[in-house]
Amino acid sequence: MAANKETIHRMRELSQKLNEASKAYYAQDREIMSNREYDALYDELESLEQETGMVLAGSPTMRVGYEAVDELPKEAHESPMLSLGKTKEREELVSWLGDKDGLLSWKLDGLTIVLTYQNGALVKAVTRGNGEVGEVITNNARVFQNIPLKITYQGELILRGEAVITYGDFEAINSRIADVEARYKNPRNLCSGSVRQLNNQITAERNVRFYAFSLVQAQENGASVDFDNSREKQYEFLAAQGFDVVQYVRVKQDTIIEAVADYENRVETYEVPSDGLVLIYDDIEYGRSLGRTAKFPRDSIAFKWADEVRETVLKEIEWSPSRTGLINPIAIFEPVELEGTTVSRASVHNISILKGLRLGIGDRITVYKANMIIPQIDENLTNSDTIEIPEHCPVCGGDTQLRAVGEVQSLYCTNPDCEAKKIKSFTHFVGRDAMNIDGLSEATLEKFIAKGFIHQYRDIFHLEEHCDAIIAMEGFGKKSYNRLIESIDAARTVELPKLIYSLGIPNIGLANAKVICRFYDYDLEVMRKAGAEELSAIDGIGEVIGRAFEDYFAVGQNGERFDNLLKELTIKREETDAQTLAGKTFVVTGSLVHFDSRNALKDLIEKRGGKVAGSVSAKTVCLINNDIASSSSKNKKAKELDVPIVTEEQFMADYLDMQP
Repeated sequence: MAANKETIHRMRELSQKLNEASKAYYAQDREIMSNREYDALYDELESLEQETGMVLAGSPTMRVGYEAVDELPKEAHESPMLSLGKTKEREELVSWLGDKDGLLSWKLDGLTIVLTYQNGALVKAVTRGNGEVGEVITNNARVFQNIPLKITYQGELILRGEAVITYGDFEAINSRIADVEARYKNPRNLCSGSVRQLNNQITAERNVRFYAFSLVQAQENGASVDFDNSREKQYEFLAAQGFDVVQYVRVKQDTIIEAVADYENRVETYEVPSDGLVLIYDDIEYGRSLGRTAKFPRDSIAFKWADEVRETVLKEIEWSPSRTGLINPIAIFEPVELEGTTVSRASVHNISILKGLRLGIGDRITVYKANMIIPQIDENLTNSDTIEIPEHCPVCGGDTQLRAVGEVQSLYCTNPDCEAKKIKSFTHFVGRDAMNIDGLSEATLEKFIAKGFIHQYRDIFHLEEHCDAIIAMEGFGKKSYNRLIESIDAARTVELPKLIYSLGIPNIGLANAKVICRFYDYDLEVMRKAGAEELSAIDGIGEVIGRAFEDYFAVGQNGERFDNLLKELTIKREETDAQTLAGKTFVVTGSLVHFDSRNALKDLIEKRGGKVAGSVSAKTVCLINNDIASSSSKNKKAKELDVPIVTEEQFMADYLDMQP
């Protein structure tokens, strides 16, 4: 059976569905499809793989093991991997192409990889390195998101492509790194580090993708595959083997300018990092006949976007502290149009760059967007050099200090209690399970804290004092401001467990907060004076949680700030029912019919004094699962321990005294 586009698409669709179902079941304790449906889809995928002789990356039929190595071995390339000649002039592309047909594609901004397949299996992956010698990263390549693990072609296949990490994955990975200085500067840097890991489990977690852009060799029994002298036919062959090929369009001399313009319109929303375009002759033999220079092949050329530069006036330098104490200088200037959007601010990155630009308020500066995305200062036309480096943190007033790492100078706040360093605590405070305030993302909180709007929790409830300044901020407006204030006002009425949870006391989740509140019958004053020994005696709390609770309220500053917060709030008592389930532990799994979610059922059980655990044990009263006949791990465990398995309706009737 030939692996056509429809077949490959179906195989990818099946892999995605099956992997989502496995993740939901094993990692998230929920079922999104029945066992029967899962088995049917699995059998279909397995059948397609057998018929096509192809196994795509991520297939649940083949798991790639993780492996750690002491070092990455080096290997010389059979022929040097050259860079491309470059131009920023569109008309030069027209004259370069002449009367030939060409393929115009994205120039992806990642790490070039050479893959070798033999007998349908990936046997080697090597980075570009310095062009002469690369690093062998075969085991890492096997866990890329979209590299086929088995292909139909049985000869030796060598191809090149770009390993990349999308902007979405880059932002998600960076958001999980608390230390701002430790965050990756751009997707390319993150990809380079991810591809060259010594432990490929880390590579697997980084969502690296591979886009093929060149077929080097396809040979079987000493003979090369005939592609009718066409690069496009090579691309089609690679796609039929299951590779994602870089997006391209066929162009002629009279269509290339329009094609470049189309790419330019799409570059800002394209999810894969790109720093330009590549034009290559479709005629393989013609391209080869041109030979190469000492540095560049003559069969292809790179087009780099010409930066759009605008002149403007520097209005101020905003000093923005971060959670690590690093204080970043941000240039605020008269708004200008760049690449179709209005920009008015750009990071100056560090003190060394600030000094190098010799900036001063009122200076005329030029700005541009790096790769058409990130605003940057290009040049200072005035060079007044009058910016003073602050001696005190704009948030806490603590002393600042210049520190040098290598030749780079940066500014830091030296106060360990600076509010800016506590951004995570504010982010937790406004979270959905805590105070549930929409409109205060971590990035927004960081801006508000940097401007001095927020020093402690109570300040969030007085943001209306900064109405004009907030509305004028980039990304805000009257509507966004009004929605934020409405959400803040709604949060003024809160249940006590959510308030306790919002404080971010170590080891105290919402469930523990509920247990403590119920034990003390929601008497806040008694609770906050409780000692660790007394708290530890509460069933389900223990010494670690008890000590953390006592330690938090023992700090005078915490108590003072908590009192300030209480003045802004109305505490409503959590509605509880008769404690008919007190002392009983249940486990809930699978989809529900009569409750919106498992959390809704969990809340009801807890209101009646019961507990909901994540796994079945000898203490479990019953397992609630509408699919009683399921062979799931929870059902198996319940049967082993002789724990009853009941449907949702049985549970409602027998334990809640409710009619389904």
